[in-house]
Amino acid sequence: MIEMEGLHHISLSITKLEECKKFYGHILGLPELDRPNFDFHGAWYQIGHQQLHLIVHPKSNTIRKENNIDTKDGHIAIRIKDYDAALKCLQENRVPYKENKGSKSGFKQIFCMDPDYNLIELNVDQD
Repeated sequence: MIEMEGLHHISLSITKLEECKKFYGHILGLPELDRPNFDFHGAWYQIGHQQLHLIVHPKSNTIRKENNIDTKDGHIAIRIKDYDAALKCLQENRVPYKENKGSKSGFKQIFCMDPDYNLIELNVDQD
């Protein structure tokens, strides 16, 4: 058996680096981290004690081809502090989203997509 310590990072394939940096850095407010000088473009962000690595990889098999928020599709989930503030921020930035306030999971959820259609869940505990 492999003994785990925790999740270090999630990597997402993207094609639109500057648009994604605006989405993750300015709209979602994630702090950008220094990134090694790889031979490919990308960006790293801090999410609590974990990291999100964006990798520019146009030939990726994981990039969605359409802007369809399917909440059952593969996604990353980020715990947020203020549900209403997150909704307001998405609305002000004209980011399409779907809400699920009564999920059986016990979380209130907001699903949205980055500019390359990576699915993001923002969640808080239900009241």
